[in-house]
Amino acid sequence: MGAMSAATSPSQPEPQATPHRAGFACFVGRPNAGKSTLTNALVGTKVAITSNRPQTTRHTVRGIVHRPDAQLVLVDTPGLHKPRTLLGERLNDVVRTTWAEVDVIGFCLPADQKLGPGDRFIAGELAGIKKTPKIAIVTKTDLVDSQQLAEQLIAVDRLGKELGFEWAEIVPVSATGGDRVALLADLLAPLLPEGPALYPEGDLTDEPEQVMVAELIREAALEGVRDELPHSIAVVVEEMLPREDRPADKPLLDIHANLYIERPSQKGIIIGPKGKRLKEVGTKSRKHIEALLGTPVFLDLHVKVAKDWQRDPRQLRKLGF
Repeated sequence: MGAMSAATSPSQPEPQATPHRAGFACFVGRPNAGKSTLTNALVGTKVAITSNRPQTTRHTVRGIVHRPDAQLVLVDTPGLHKPRTLLGERLNDVVRTTWAEVDVIGFCLPADQKLGPGDRFIAGELAGIKKTPKIAIVTKTDLVDSQQLAEQLIAVDRLGKELGFEWAEIVPVSATGGDRVALLADLLAPLLPEGPALYPEGDLTDEPEQVMVAELIREAALEGVRDELPHSIAVVVEEMLPREDRPADKPLLDIHANLYIERPSQKGIIIGPKGKRLKEVGTKSRKHIEALLGTPVFLDLHVKVAKDWQRDPRQLRKLGF
């Protein structure tokens, strides 16, 4: 090897570092296509609530992926579906607005289910959004063999061609096994616009803490009674205040929250015999909230009836939709 001079002459330009990129991505797909699980795998922390019931992500929960070369802000939209109620229509509006504003859209399609009308409906909507690059993400690959996976990848490719657009990438992932999740981040990053980070390093989500706390309570409340109360629970955190007169090393956060249901008959289901169920909901969600906020919590839960809130615009507004 020849001798190398340590000094570089001033006329030589410095090697150009790759520009930092930052922007927004959102995952879309039929309910239960693995969107929230993927968000959590990429961010590395539980942010969006996952549920085996469709339509539980009510708010645009954002997870933030920090990388040396890029910052990817994940916007988790509710599933797009054919609306039956005012709430459904409002969710669909939220979805379309979000899609038009993001830098890249990831369409999640489970590897273990044949493409159905729901997938075509969403892909048709995506075809209408011309400028935004679209990545097809075939999820749950751990549930199929290689031949099934190959068939699904070909079907997905064909779906784009039928609707007259080209996927920027088609990526198979298994979020539960962490398989190829890093590769997905590598593919999403270059599609973002150049620019500085949008959020400080420590942030994992920019959802106000109260909304995330409400989601955790709602998730615990729906556990085990989803069949009886699929959507008719809304949670509003009325206040979150540090308890006064506590020593600095022993803080306690008081959280007062109301669980709203639609009908008085549902009250018994939520509260359970002798209040046992509500107590379990409290214990369970408190553990998750303490993990999220990193501080001990006193949780005060009350169940209230808000008649037919899913169809009433005034109540929807009050409950944050």
